[in-house]
Amino acid sequence: MRQRPLRRTARGNLPSELSGFIGRGAELAELGGLLEVSRLVTVTGVGGVGKSRLVLAAARSAAEEAREAPEAPGVRGAHAPAEERYCDGVWLAELACVRDPALLELALSEALGLTDHTTRAPRAVLAEHLADKRLLLVLDGFEQLVDETAALVRDLLLRSPGLRVLAAGRRPLEVAGERTFPLAPPVAEEALALLEARASAADPAFAPTGADRAALAEVCARLDGIPLALELAAGRLRTLSPAQVLARLEDRFGLLTGGVRGGLPRHRTLRTAIGWSHELCTPAERLLWARLSVFAGQFDLEAAEYVCAGPDMPVEGVLDLVGELLAQSLLVREETAAGVRFRMLETVRLYGAGWLESLGDAVRLRRRHRDWYMGLATWCELDWFSPRQHEVAALVEAELPNLRLALECCLDEPDELHLGQYLAGTLWFYWAGCGRLTEGRHWLDRTLDHPGGQVTEYESSRLKALWVLGYVAALQGDATASMCALYECRDGAARSGNRVAAAYAVHRLGCLALVSDDMARARELLGEALEQYRAAGELNSNVLMCQVELGMALAFLGDLPGALALCGEVREICEERGERWTKAYALYVLAYAALEAGGTREARRLLTECVEINHAFSDLVGLVLTLELLALVTVAEGDPAEAAVLQGAAEPLWGGVGLQLFGSGYFNAPRLMCRERAGEALGAERYAAFAAEGRELGRESLVVRALRGAARVPRPAGLGGVPGPRVSRSTAPADQP
Repeated sequence: MRQRPLRRTARGNLPSELSGFIGRGAELAELGGLLEVSRLVTVTGVGGVGKSRLVLAAARSAAEEAREAPEAPGVRGAHAPAEERYCDGVWLAELACVRDPALLELALSEALGLTDHTTRAPRAVLAEHLADKRLLLVLDGFEQLVDETAALVRDLLLRSPGLRVLAAGRRPLEVAGERTFPLAPPVAEEALALLEARASAADPAFAPTGADRAALAEVCARLDGIPLALELAAGRLRTLSPAQVLARLEDRFGLLTGGVRGGLPRHRTLRTAIGWSHELCTPAERLLWARLSVFAGQFDLEAAEYVCAGPDMPVEGVLDLVGELLAQSLLVREETAAGVRFRMLETVRLYGAGWLESLGDAVRLRRRHRDWYMGLATWCELDWFSPRQHEVAALVEAELPNLRLALECCLDEPDELHLGQYLAGTLWFYWAGCGRLTEGRHWLDRTLDHPGGQVTEYESSRLKALWVLGYVAALQGDATASMCALYECRDGAARSGNRVAAAYAVHRLGCLALVSDDMARARELLGEALEQYRAAGELNSNVLMCQVELGMALAFLGDLPGALALCGEVREICEERGERWTKAYALYVLAYAALEAGGTREARRLLTECVEINHAFSDLVGLVLTLELLALVTVAEGDPAEAAVLQGAAEPLWGGVGLQLFGSGYFNAPRLMCRERAGEALGAERYAAFAAEGRELGRESLVVRALRGAARVPRPAGLGGVPGPRVSRSTAPADQP
């Protein structure tokens, strides 16, 4: 039997291992055995016992097997080899920062790299995506949403026969068929090895003697071998000897047990170890620990300085205090696309949060946290129109858990609901430009529909949320909701004399007409909005997008010189300002015009840059439109087979774009023409085979293939002249692929 080649890449999103995984060989083997016979395995145990590290180690092992094993036909189902069970990857969803049940499905979609712009229920999107997949989904930190997580997992397992779930939590999910794996602390030898390894990492000069080893072994015993407690103790070995650490632990445990020697229950052991670390901190370190507990997930130094500093904690001293908490293993330092960031383990954070509540300072700190992220969002909106656009996208992505927390804070305070409307509206660039339409719609709806959301005292914030909602709904294909929001915004702007909000409302009504195929109306509204923007002195990515959309309408109506003039000007401004997101849409229109004029080489060059930009920003709308126009260019170059592959690869993306664009005769014209021309050249059977090959490509592979085509030498044209994509609704009715 001929074997197919080894897999060169492995799908998934598992993070790299920052520190060595020590011991647990027996547990890993047992856990792997459970995964072979059960589709849902939950590792349970007290906080800090090492559940997350164990499931990640098991997941990495499964991913490695799937990557290295040859693709060969084999037994499917429960006893299939790892390369068959996990051929669609191993994916991690970290849920500790998800507190709103409505965001649970979105968190899983995000973890799976799934983007959907429609108004479909996120659970339905997830189930559809997973229906024919064979993958391992790792869930960590679901305790705050255990019932909702259990219901979701139950539903997905029923509807996705190839799905397996490995979960880590303090309690089981209690779903039918679940196998639980209670995790005990490591055995004495492994606990000692872990403590010594972490102590050596904290202090390279650490070199225990025989007496030291005896003290360290007793430390492990007193801490019940709980890995998190050992990590905290290792941080103390930078300044204390093993004997001193042991003596202080003995004092602490004796105080709690009334001097009676004996093991404490493990949850009390961990809390005692954390409390001991807390007592050994200086007052300033304890205060910072408590204040840092208001953050969700990662945070950077600037945020910590703003939120936590005050008269009792000078801002210039926060850096040193952060360094001390890092040295004591109370904080973790991580390198991310947004720069150096810090994170507090959830068990440690919860202890600090309790301390903050006892100080009576929790409400004030939550408001300071909200204020910082309000300011961050405002700065990011302004900086979106700059060369730092990609960095802004990465920063907002990293800060999303904290931005969600800030939005929740606004919703919890009736008098500050306008701040939530402002914040949800200010993040328009992230919702629309970075593939987050569904989540944006969630927050916009919540802030506008909330009791008190109609208060007009802060009308400008409400108007901003309304036009952003209209924009998001239009891109989702929800014309009714879009129109209602935009008319309300337009009327409110007229009453209050808000010229800028009026311009945005007219602009987005024009955008809605554009995606609804009403090109004459789109030309009228977009031209009017452009005049209003200029009269108000407004210039940003939205204004340039209005000009591009007007150019699109002109191009679809046959006025190519007008479209070229508008989009050429946008291109120049974007290159001057370093703006890339809007530039991609301008390049799309310029490529459309170039193809109309027979300039396939120029069209390909422009579209290649479009693909790079749209993919970088996860802009699914721009990406699918660009790929389909690129497929038509490929037909014109005389390569119908490659065109069919690109066309087939683009088809699955349409399901996540939105029904309005999906049914547009103008926007769908390149797809229809590509299918017609390539089908004529290849024949129906060969076209279908190449398109099927494309549908099997993941998005990353598709983008690589599209970009690789830029260096391809086109084959001689064999189709004769290929007309450009200009159509009208009467000549090219929309179809459903």
